[in-house]
Amino acid sequence: MDYIFDNERPIYVQLVEKLRIEIVSGKLKNGERIPSVRELALTTKVNPNTMQKALAELENEGLIYTERTNGKFVTDNKELIEKIKRKLAEEKVNNYIKDMKNIGITYDQSIQYLQELGRKECE
Repeated sequence: MDYIFDNERPIYVQLVEKLRIEIVSGKLKNGERIPSVRELALTTKVNPNTMQKALAELENEGLIYTERTNGKFVTDNKELIEKIKRKLAEEKVNNYIKDMKNIGITYDQSIQYLQELGRKECE
């Protein structure tokens, strides 16, 4: 995990976002045990309290859970993961459409650009 943080937002919020993406993308697998708070804090170069706050947020969302004495695990709830993935995609799409509109590109043109230019990115 190589994280680069910006100074505009709290680090724990950025950690939540990055870990959420790792979960919904499958980088962290369903049911997988995740490293301890200390290990994650060392890896990401943040204070353990900051990491604990981020993990507590993910636990509140249901993306991770704690097994007493065994550690923290990624949820097995595929429906929840898919729901959050869709929500993240919706936010990205809405931002894309808004940004295109701001530079004078219509909805239809933005879809065309996405199909043309996005295909290259995915290849």
